Amino acid sequence: MHRSLSIRSGKSNTNSSSPSHKKGFSLASLRGSIQPELSRRLYRLIKLNNNLITAHETAGKEREAIARELSEWGEQTQDEAVSDLSDKIGVVLSELGAQEDTYAHNLDEARGVLKTIRNTEKSVQPSRDSKGKIADEIQKIKAKEPQSAKLVVLEQELVRAEAENLVAEAQLSNITRKKLKEAYDAEFLAVIERAEKQIILAKHGQRLVSLLDDTPVTPGDGRRMYENGGAARQVLNDAEDDLKSWDANRRHDTISEEVASSKVDTGFSHKSDESSTDKALETDNAFVSASTSPQRT
Repeated sequence: MHRSLSIRSGKSNTNSSSPSHKKGFSLASLRGSIQPELSRRLYRLIKLNNNLITAHETAGKEREAIARELSEWGEQTQDEAVSDLSDKIGVVLSELGAQEDTYAHNLDEARGVLKTIRNTEKSVQPSRDSKGKIADEIQKIKAKEPQSAKLVVLEQELVRAEAENLVAEAQLSNITRKKLKEAYDAEFLAVIERAEKQIILAKHGQRLVSLLDDTPVTPGDGRRMYENGGAARQVLNDAEDDLKSWDANRRHDTISEEVASSKVDTGFSHKSDESSTDKALETDNAFVSASTSPQRT
């Protein structure tokens, strides 16, 4: 992060030595190209997020497959300590895989919130296009027939189109800010959950590893009897308890935040609430009237 304060590419830098990568044609690229201009970039962002989600789902499955292989390998070593501890380490690894799946699910929910912005952008695009089309038509007629009676009609249509677009743009701005905040707050909470639970599992995994006696033996000498089976089971119990405790603390924090938020909300006057509600309803109704294309998921 210290290398740059922004990852936004400089559009004026045309002498970059980085090789260009041409994207091949695909159905996905075709769907992206037919998106309304306003929602095209967010469509690509949502698509990339979907790829990320798939990658974490795959990582979770691979982790669980590794856990099974480790357990089965340990069983066939005919070493009691290795067999028991590899099986229990496999349990920890499998739980790490499950955390990847949970993380992917949380990312998908955050991605769904971004779709609300994309759908609103799609709805606003016709309003922009209509306003621009009327304005262009007025300029053409003014250049050819400055005294045309059609100008009066078009100018009235432009006033209506601008009013409708003004409402739509305000709605888009409100939804964009609210949903962007909601989406990335959810994503960063998911990152925190995944990271903290991984730390919990990793620490208990290290406890399991420490139970394996790796003292070298000389040929002909036998190893001491394995006596850490009970301790290994306790490690798994501790890991489960710690994960449950983390979930309980998260629920408690969430409830506390909701209570605090409700107290802040009730601090406003009833009159102010009614005024805000009326304005919101007016904006939503006007936006519905101005929108000329249905939203798609």
